[in-house]
Amino acid sequence: MSLTYLDEPRVRELLRPDELIPVVQRALAALSAGQAVQPVRLVLPVSEHAGFLGIMPAYTGTALGAKLVTFYPNNTAAPTHHAIIVLFHPQTGEPVALMDGRLITELRTPAASAVATDLLARRDASVLAILGSGVQAASHLAALRLVRTLREVRVWSPRNAARFAAEHNVLAAPSAEEAVRGADLIVTATSATTPVLLGDWVSPGAHVNAVGACRPDWRELDDALLGRARVWVDSRDAAFQESGDVIAADRGRVAGEIGAVAAGTLGGRTGPDDVTIFKSLGVAVEDVAAAELVLAQLLGTR
Repeated sequence: MSLTYLDEPRVRELLRPDELIPVVQRALAALSAGQAVQPVRLVLPVSEHAGFLGIMPAYTGTALGAKLVTFYPNNTAAPTHHAIIVLFHPQTGEPVALMDGRLITELRTPAASAVATDLLARRDASVLAILGSGVQAASHLAALRLVRTLREVRVWSPRNAARFAAEHNVLAAPSAEEAVRGADLIVTATSATTPVLLGDWVSPGAHVNAVGACRPDWRELDDALLGRARVWVDSRDAAFQESGDVIAADRGRVAGEIGAVAAGTLGGRTGPDDVTIFKSLGVAVEDVAAAELVLAQLLGTR
């Protein structure tokens, strides 16, 4: 069996965010239902360069594969994330495809946030605040526009908010607090290791997608917010090992996995004033399902 290779431009041609969102939703539902298998990612620190290598295998029932991903948060001349994904034939174990995973990582993360937003945010949510101005900020803006009609978008970051605002025709806020106050959708997509979103700023009824702070000693959300919100995660096993925000939260505030909400076996928002949080770490079933979608588009089997 020949091995298909797809570089990032080819992946970009084949992967559409609107088609990826339902694929990620089904993958998360399968994970929560025990129909998919994945261990918590193995993380190899590269301390002298402030980075790490993650190894992320998964079997979804129809796709078998693994992602190798590096995260170097201090990169400036290069992206902070790089990745490759390999797919194997589930019946024989033969490798069938190798593809660039950086773009898949860029798009599957906001796809999961879009799933959570659609399930947890108020239907009339229309004011979005984004803390961060990098790749994930841009991809979240595009993905959330697919599940909610946004009448106002504000962005804040320490350095590049004005550039991001001009590029995406949104408002640059002078501070994180001014971006967040009055917003009913909030995205934290930062490289922060200490909280950047404070509970005192967050309005009743708001929904937060927290996608940074992927290590147990890193935080994006403060104790006040975690103490008044209910939290859903992509994987309980991963969240209680990897997420500093989830580890800091009272376990009673962690409602469960968003995949169970998608499957209808777990409730979501209970009232209009609930503050809801989706803490996303990014899990392997999302990557493998996205890679399966790319390969199916290439082969014309979708």
